[in-house]
Parts: sequence; structure tokens; C-alpha cells
Amino acid sequence: MARRRDSKGSKGSKSSEVTIDCVRSPRPATPSDRVTRVALQFGVPTTGQPVRVLDRLTVPMGPGRIVLFQGPSGSGKSTALGLISRHCPGGHQVNRVSFASGRSVIDAICPHQPLGQALELLAACGLGESPLWVRSFDELSDGQRFRARLAKAVGRHLKGRSPAALLCDEFASGLHRRLAKAIAFNLRKLATRYGLSMVMACSDEDVERDLQPDVTFRLRGGGRYDRIERRPRKRAISFSRRLVIEGGGKRDYDAFAAMHYRDTDELGFVDKVFVMREGQSTELLGIVVYSHGPMELSLRNQATAGRFKRNPKRLNREVRILRRLVVHPDVRGCGLGHWLVKKTLPMVGTRFVECLASMGEVNPVFEKAGMTRVGTCAMPSNRARILAEVQALGADPFGREFVMLVSRRPRVRRLVAQLVYQWYQATTAGGEKRVERQSAEMLARTFRGLVGTRPVYFLWERA
Repeated sequence: MARRRDSKGSKGSKSSEVTIDCVRSPRPATPSDRVTRVALQFGVPTTGQPVRVLDRLTVPMGPGRIVLFQGPSGSGKSTALGLISRHCPGGHQVNRVSFASGRSVIDAICPHQPLGQALELLAACGLGESPLWVRSFDELSDGQRFRARLAKAVGRHLKGRSPAALLCDEFASGLHRRLAKAIAFNLRKLATRYGLSMVMACSDEDVERDLQPDVTFRLRGGGRYDRIERRPRKRAISFSRRLVIEGGGKRDYDAFAAMHYRDTDELGFVDKVFVMREGQSTELLGIVVYSHGPMELSLRNQATAGRFKRNPKRLNREVRILRRLVVHPDVRGCGLGHWLVKKTLPMVGTRFVECLASMGEVNPVFEKAGMTRVGTCAMPSNRARILAEVQALGADPFGREFVMLVSRRPRVRRLVAQLVYQWYQATTAGGEKRVERQSAEMLARTFRGLVGTRPVYFLWERA
């Protein structure tokens, strides 16, 4: 059995202790014929004392604390979590989280909170790929379902700010080890940032360094355990020391393009590409692309006092634009994006590096890397005019029928193609034939990207 005792912490936050008494598994009073035969053949006793599962232990819980039960299968981890859950009303068990049939993942995560909150949790829990966000739970793999359940459970916990624990049995057991470490690292950050109380159980030891539990119960079977306490401290993910940055090329980005939420965008005239990998691994964990920037940007002129206004030679000599930053979905949320940008900005070789970030309002990665936020770009007048004309024809760029309208209505397609061509012209000084060859779906996707965001302008200057 288990008992719970509540108390007030030093700052008034509610903490609790759950005491688990000695747990024994009873033996049947009268063994069956098969049990008797096995016992006689292999020397297994069928009578006597019940099997000891857990000795008495006290589990300290509270806001911002993580408790880890670690040990081999059969050592009592699930038994401990089951007893704790009975005495922690209001808690959330990850393995029991359910999803409504047919509902998209993004609609189920923090449905009453800002979109940025949901995206943060999905990335932290290892679902950082946007195509997965719009799928239903039934369309996910087993590993993806665990991560979706974890994100939803954390979201529920955030909503109620409950002092009861979030419980997760067999944590990350079906995931490959790099992803498991990344999720553990992100959960430690969430627990500290939002004051979450978590109780985890797993068989693997390699996640412990990144999870940084306040208390670890290392179960050794037969009711025995070792109790280890530590104070969590801020540090980089465990494999960060093995990360290396190397020069790359356009071909490297082609392999990464599908992982970017704007995979149809034009890279412009690429100048330098840098890739990030772990040690000698052939798999890339991140990529950053620097290109020549557009001729005129009002916020650039504002930030540099008009230094590059109508001066293309100086612009070409002194400025590059960070056109793409992509981090592998497995390790998003671990701080590797801003680390990659921070390390490569001085390697570009120009006085200034700028960036137009569509996710700049919700993702502080560029500010963390040392860039200065200048402001949010207004929609160019020609872009606003074409958008208004498209809407006047009854076409909603974000409606379900937009691709069909681009395909079947020549006036809509002509306006959409005109804006896409203007954008290609500004970034690559070409694109007319390319636009003519594009499908209605590709034109519609590019058009949506152009009219659907107001990017934030960032600027870095070499010291």
C-alpha cells in the first residue's frame, strides 16, 4: 500500500511525499499440476513466503521535481507507479491518454492555449515535423503515438498547474536512443520552467543524464533499491560535445528540405552552407544556409541608416541573409539551432548577416544566437494588392478549394503566378519559365507562404 503526506515548500509551493510500504506478490495456496511438475523439475519452491516486489520507500514529489524509477524488467517499476497514481488524484498517466477518432494531433494539444504553446510541446516531445501535426492519432506509428500522448499529457498538466504528478511508465522504451535523450532533456527543461511534477519509469540508463531527475530509485529486484539524490543544473544535451560543424553545399540542403515548414521557398543565390553532425556520423542533425539578400528591405535601411539603399555593390560585399535553418526533428528544442547559428555567423565573412524569420514571433532562436530583432515586416504593397484581387474573385488562399480554383480558373491562376514570379525575380532574377511549369498545387503552396506570414527582421553585425 502507499500513503501520501502533503507539506508546504520554502516558497509556499505544495510538495508531497508518497510512502510505499513493503509490497509482496502472493503465492497460490494450492499449486496446479503444471506448477508442481515445473517446481519439481527445476527446483522452484511453490510454498513459503510471497515474492518480495518492493521494500518500503518514500517518494518526494512536488513542483519542478522529477522522480525516476530505473531498473530491469520485473524489478517493480510499474508496481511503484501504480501505487503512486492511486494516491495522487488529478495526475495524468501518459499511457492512458486518449485521442478522439479523426481529430488532428495539433487540435488535441493545448486546444485552449496559443498555437505557439502547442508547437513548443510537440517539438519538446519529439514530434517536430509539421506534417505529423495535421494527422490524426490513428495515422501515427507506435513511437509517434507515445510522443503524442506525452505532449497531450504535459499540455493537460500545464493547463491545471496541478501539484499532482505526471506519470510515465516505460518512458521512451520504444525510441532510438538519440531521440530518447532529446526528449528527456526537453522534459527536464519543461519541469523546471513550468513547475511540473513528473514520475518516470524506464529500463534504460542512458536517459538519466539528460533527464536529470531530482531522485532516482535504482531498483535491483527482490525489493532492493538504491536511492540517489542530485540537484539538477543547467547544461547542454549529453552528446553536444561530439557535435561538429563543417562546410556543406546545396546538395546537403536538398536532403533536409522536406524537414522545413517552407520547403517550396527559393534559396536565392546561395553563398555558404554549414552542416552539423554528431562526430563521424554520416547523418546530419542540422543545416544553415546563407545567401545573397534581396536588393531592398525597408527594415534593413532603418537598422543601417540607409547604408545599402541603392548601393548593390556595397550590399553584395557586406551583407548576407540567413535563408534557412533546419534542425533534425529528433533534436528540436534542445538548443542546437541557436548554437549552430551562433557558431556560423562569424564564419560567413561579412560585416552584416540578416534574417527574415516567419516563425520569429514564437521562436527566439535568432535572438539567442546573438542577432538583434529590428521589427516585423509589413506586407509589400504589390503583394497586398494581388491578394485583394484574388480574394475579390472569391478565392481564399487558405480555403480547402484554393488549389482547385488555381487549377480551373485562369484569372486566379494568372494572379497567383504573377506574385510567385515577382518573388522569384526578386530572389533569383529569373523564374518565368519555372512558374509556367509549376502545378496548381505548387503555385498555391508558394502563394500561401508569401501572403500568410509577416516575417520578423533580425540583424547581426560583426563586433
